[in-house]
Amino acid sequence: MLSRKFFCTFPQHLISEPIVSHELGERFGVVPNIRAASITDTMAIVAVEIEGEPDKIDEAVAYLCELGVTVERIDEGGSQDLPKA
Repeated sequence: MLSRKFFCTFPQHLISEPIVSHELGERFGVVPNIRAASITDTMAIVAVEIEGEPDKIDEAVAYLCELGVTVERIDEGGSQDLPKA
């Protein structure tokens, strides 16, 4: 199992949806761990660690991007933008 960290910025219409806490595990068999979050009425920024098989993590991230979530991978040396869906 692999673990990767991401910053996810959720648009307003997705703030109240249980995407990280429920859907990622159910759909892709990964284990998401919310490490920090800042949520307002118009936006949510979430630091999340996702554990699982590398291809399943990639599928989960692609799904987030398809929904309109901006996802940035956090590497040891900083962050890296991921391609838009």
